[in-house]
Amino acid sequence: MERKKVTIAELQQKKEQGQKITMMTAYDYPTAHLVDQAGIDTILVGDSLGMVMLGYDSTVPVTMDEMIHHCKAVRRGVKSGFIVGDMPFMSYQINVEQAVENAGRFMKEAGCDSVKLEGGSEMAPVVKAIVTAGVPVCGHIGLTPQTATMLSGFKVQAKDAESARQLVKSAKDLQEAGAFMMVMECIPDLVAKKITNELKIPTIGIGAGKNCDGQVLVYHDLVGLFERFTPKFVKQYVNLAPQVKEALVQYRTEVEEGTFPGPGHTFSMKEDEAEKI
Repeated sequence: MERKKVTIAELQQKKEQGQKITMMTAYDYPTAHLVDQAGIDTILVGDSLGMVMLGYDSTVPVTMDEMIHHCKAVRRGVKSGFIVGDMPFMSYQINVEQAVENAGRFMKEAGCDSVKLEGGSEMAPVVKAIVTAGVPVCGHIGLTPQTATMLSGFKVQAKDAESARQLVKSAKDLQEAGAFMMVMECIPDLVAKKITNELKIPTIGIGAGKNCDGQVLVYHDLVGLFERFTPKFVKQYVNLAPQVKEALVQYRTEVEEGTFPGPGHTFSMKEDEAEKI
């Protein structure tokens, strides 16, 4: 039986009923299809594609056109999952009008179900404007990769009481502005638990402990296809990179030795027909 389309109301209901929400990144059609077939609730087309798909050193260089391109591919591979498009750096920070316009592109051009943007209380007016325009917004607090330089690198956030209180305030401000869900990255589990308990909307953790309403990981981390580094919070369920490389080496060897393609991979014709050529 085919799954029905996941909705914001269903995600909210899961929180209220204590059922965990699953989220996974996807950046192309085949991956999105696999993730959707696995029954994942929400699919994030993250700007992390800049690093795992495009080879950038960070998420900062990713453009709106690149995000739209990948979101379109994901849309074609998903039937049931709820798609969240990640607004890239400087697509929503310059002014509210630009933020609303770019958020609209994720809906109109790419077919996303919502957008995600990074930032705390300072982003509440932007979130409110986008939501007022009819685009659902998922917040993202804690470690915000787009501004990692200002945070002195990819480090755990809210490790002391003062910064933790500010994070709680940011979460509440974004909820008040209309965010329907909150991603929390690289924060202590007790802080994540407090925010989850105090928010009415679902929380999704990535390096935020088990007390969030749901979890998200980067697909390439989970399956072992990104070898530059592996964050502490990642559980690698399979390590595909060595297997893929082994297959490629075997292919190269067989081609060089002339053993591929063999009879089973070759189209034939009758010899008498071949003689007429």
